[in-house]
Amino acid sequence: MKFGIVGVVAFIIDWGLMNILLMTHMHNVLATSISFFVSLIFNYLASMKFVFKHRPDMARWMEIAIFFVAALIGWFMNEAIVWTSTSWMPHDSMYSMHTKYVLWTNVGKLVATVVVMIWNFVIRKWLLDDTHTNAMNRLRKSENRLSQEELEAKWENSFSHRLGLWSLAHTPEGWPK
Repeated sequence: MKFGIVGVVAFIIDWGLMNILLMTHMHNVLATSISFFVSLIFNYLASMKFVFKHRPDMARWMEIAIFFVAALIGWFMNEAIVWTSTSWMPHDSMYSMHTKYVLWTNVGKLVATVVVMIWNFVIRKWLLDDTHTNAMNRLRKSENRLSQEELEAKWENSFSHRLGLWSLAHTPEGWPK
């Protein structure tokens, strides 16, 4: 629920700023890049405060690195989809066909938003949220659920946990863990 609320607010920031910039006849890739990064800053601050809890088995620098590397990949996906949405239009269409250009940019942005939202949820849930193992277990039928010992073993062997332990062992001296 919190992930969705933060996402909706970030979407409003992203979508609104993009459209304001498009009204100034800014190129859609530049406009979506600026709006993406402004909403990313909000998303990071809100997600770390309200959505994801700090994991004691992962260093803060690794949490930040995962968040921003995932966001960078999401930004590339976003820009590729938005660019594709208007790439078939004439080069000067941001001026000569402005309404159509904005409309197709918005269509591309809507598709990009869905794709990037799914990407962000999956990667963050997998690498940043320490409750995913138990959450998946709750989705199973009661007779097929893993015991607490099996859940612990699964968690101990998970990539996310091993990455977290590695990050703690490789945290520079003086940095917060």
